[in-house]
Amino acid sequence: MTKMAARASGGGAAGWRLLLLLAAAPAPVAAGGMLYPRETPSRERKELGGLWSFRADFSASRDAGFMQRWYRQPLRQTGPVIDMPVPASFNDITQDPSLENYIGWVWYEKEVLLPLRWLQDDLNTRVVLRFGSAHYYSIVWVNGVQVVEHEGGHLPFEADISSIIQGSPGVPCRITVALNNTLTPHTLPPGSIQYMNDKTRYPKNYFVQNIRFDFFNYAGIHRPVVLYTTPSVYIDDITVTTTSSESVAMVQYQVSVVGSTLYSLSLSLHDQEGKVVATGDGPAGELKVLNPNLWWPYLMHENPGYRYFLEVKMQAQANGALLEDVYTLPVGIRTVHVTSTQFLINGRPFYFHGVNKHEDADIRGKGLDWPLVVKDFNLLRWLGANSFRTSHYPYAEEIMDLCDAYGIVVIDECPGVGIKMSESFGNKSLQHHLVVMEELIRRDKNRPSVVMWSVANEPASELPPAAYYFKTVIAHTKALDPSRPVTFVTDANYALDRGAPYVDVICVNSYFSWYHDPGHLEVIPLQLTTQFENWYKTYQKPIIQSEYGADSVPGLHSDPPLMFSEEYQKAMLREYHSVFDKKRKEYVIGELIWNFADFMTNQDHI
Repeated sequence: MTKMAARASGGGAAGWRLLLLLAAAPAPVAAGGMLYPRETPSRERKELGGLWSFRADFSASRDAGFMQRWYRQPLRQTGPVIDMPVPASFNDITQDPSLENYIGWVWYEKEVLLPLRWLQDDLNTRVVLRFGSAHYYSIVWVNGVQVVEHEGGHLPFEADISSIIQGSPGVPCRITVALNNTLTPHTLPPGSIQYMNDKTRYPKNYFVQNIRFDFFNYAGIHRPVVLYTTPSVYIDDITVTTTSSESVAMVQYQVSVVGSTLYSLSLSLHDQEGKVVATGDGPAGELKVLNPNLWWPYLMHENPGYRYFLEVKMQAQANGALLEDVYTLPVGIRTVHVTSTQFLINGRPFYFHGVNKHEDADIRGKGLDWPLVVKDFNLLRWLGANSFRTSHYPYAEEIMDLCDAYGIVVIDECPGVGIKMSESFGNKSLQHHLVVMEELIRRDKNRPSVVMWSVANEPASELPPAAYYFKTVIAHTKALDPSRPVTFVTDANYALDRGAPYVDVICVNSYFSWYHDPGHLEVIPLQLTTQFENWYKTYQKPIIQSEYGADSVPGLHSDPPLMFSEEYQKAMLREYHSVFDKKRKEYVIGELIWNFADFMTNQDHI
């Protein structure tokens, strides 16, 4: 078990526990759509990245910010603040070791001047504040008024702030955010707080955050924060699914409009040269595309990642004015189908030849960093990787955009990692897990690169409650999106796993000759072959080796190969690949190596 230590000065453990309860309380899930904020003829966007004021609440109970109502005044008036970049994790930015492993509430603030034109038409312009993600529990105020509360990291949330900002041209709009990164048995990912009460060994009120996953628990505002506008009657959501043959494709669409029931909709589908290939009208229907350019994975076609662009125009009368809203959605035409032995994209067998990743790097933590993102995609294509799994949480929308554009296939995983405790399989955890899947699907449902949902990584799926838990989560996911298969990633014994009956594809992690029988490369062919045969005999479902690998220290050499040498890693991969090459002719449909690049873990004695 890994731990993150944190110090609390002074008394107040009871108050801190109350704050934990607040952090674990379910926040309401936002209704409606979550379209990515794109600039269009009817929509403007203002980036709020850069330096924000930051203050960690080091009070013993971590509740000083609420007791003193820091959101009621500029944060700098409440006490010392520092500059904090957004997007970024706060952990590695300073030289303060107490921030590196801080657990509790931190506060961010940004003052921004809004364009006058946003404030002049108070009836017909809607202004929305949107966060790409923040870890993990967020409360947001604008000018001292609470506008949104959100539970969970890695996924976007937003609030309509039009009524709060109207009538104050030239006055800075003050955005205040309180974040709590505490993990409880009912969060995703789960965790627990442990108080160290032995005063001969630990300072007063000393506690640690226990987690059951092996990557660093970065926290902060990790993705872009933007303000964007829409008309008061606006396109709220678009859902697209596609079917195709060689000569014709059908693009089914549904559009929801908010703000009025009296509106008209027109749609036009453009190819990459801007030519209109199909048109439609109304809130639901289908577009017929002749001789379509299909969306193909990287290395599976000479023109991978082909996207059309669906332009949706809405017109409505409101407040005596004619309003128009325009939104353009990238669309990839492709189909996904799973048989007992194959994964088919556009009717052709697809083999996941890829990696697992993490979304972190030094200094910026999990903060979105464009140079790093583009470098990663160049490395992926240089490697010949056609896919990755978003281990172990949803990645930034900007990353997913590049997957769509480059033809990189994605297994889209929610933050269900470290679900090991029996209490994390109860109804409270289950209800939150269902909401997280709703938010993930709402965000990524239209992405051609996303071919499968993963609802968890290495849960304790052998426990009795896991059967009902995963049956429910998977059924809920399929009800939300019938167009994609669903899986979770297991490291349980095939005979004991209680969630596997409900998945469409078996994803299994194993580290033969590394965590098991370390140093004994000769056991891999037998053990890996037996693993595959046991799983397939039991479930008759295609199998992905969703993790495998060995650590190595660059430049460390050994002959004969010893663990941690480059030669040992190479030899281990050779043994695995020889089995993959045989079994992919039968029912193995992919191999995702652990891991694409180095990532941060907690300080821990192994």
